[in-house]
Amino acid sequence: MAVIWVTGGTGFVGDALISALIARGDQPICLTRNPERAQARHGALAQHVQYVDQIDAFEEVPDAMINLSGEGIADQRWTDRRKRQLRASRIGVTHALKARLATLGGAPATVVTGSAVGYYGHSDQPLTEVDPASHDFSARLCADWEAEASDFASLSALYTLRIGVVMGLPGGFLGRLQRPFSLGLGGRLGHGRQMLSWIHRDDLVALILWCLDGRGAPGVYNATAPNPISNAEFTRALGAALHRPTWMTVPEAPLRLVLGELADLLFRGQAVYPTAAEAAGFEFRYKTLESALSQLFR
Repeated sequence: MAVIWVTGGTGFVGDALISALIARGDQPICLTRNPERAQARHGALAQHVQYVDQIDAFEEVPDAMINLSGEGIADQRWTDRRKRQLRASRIGVTHALKARLATLGGAPATVVTGSAVGYYGHSDQPLTEVDPASHDFSARLCADWEAEASDFASLSALYTLRIGVVMGLPGGFLGRLQRPFSLGLGGRLGHGRQMLSWIHRDDLVALILWCLDGRGAPGVYNATAPNPISNAEFTRALGAALHRPTWMTVPEAPLRLVLGELADLLFRGQAVYPTAAEAAGFEFRYKTLESALSQLFR
């Protein structure tokens, strides 16, 4: 039984991750702002989880740590205040975790830390782990988060996952789209050529466990399926999975007025490939969006 600190354990990915850790016989210690709500969210699984509401409540050096902390990047318009919140929930939490481990006088054997494909900015060219960070807000957010976590590498096996759009149900990205698409109101965004780098939630959890087990060398891994697609292709595939038409087009200008800089996540994209994970032998279960949607909407 491995003792594992988990941040972000009550989010869309965290729910599935906590379940997988318990199934393996691990002991998750989950950081959450509201332990009672987290227990209710995890249901019967909660009896196998220890919940803490502040980082200083971690009382022992864990065997491993999974750091997926972070406010939802697309939950609110990117005001200056919201940008500070996004940075604090990622970079600030990571800094505090380092400080707590220093106080306890040790380090976990393995650290898996989150990042995102936003690291690469927006590009029409295929992107792999060797490509540099871009310069827009989401890119700097990811790059600074990775830089803050890089100190773990001196004492732990550090795995950094640049995560794409996570496909799963209920909730998450697909959960937001399911109702309008089911009503026949789905459509491509703008010209629809912007690329979407995605991953099935089950594959993401499997990749995290693969890192925990040290099956690949420590380093940076793109947590994306091998086949990124355009927004137009995604729109057609989701419409087909739900047996609904997708004839609409969502114009860019009105949404930019409402969302501001956040609209970049919708109307600009990147094609990110999991070159490092595949080269190290990780097997994706859902390599195409059609296979992922077929499983999710079967």
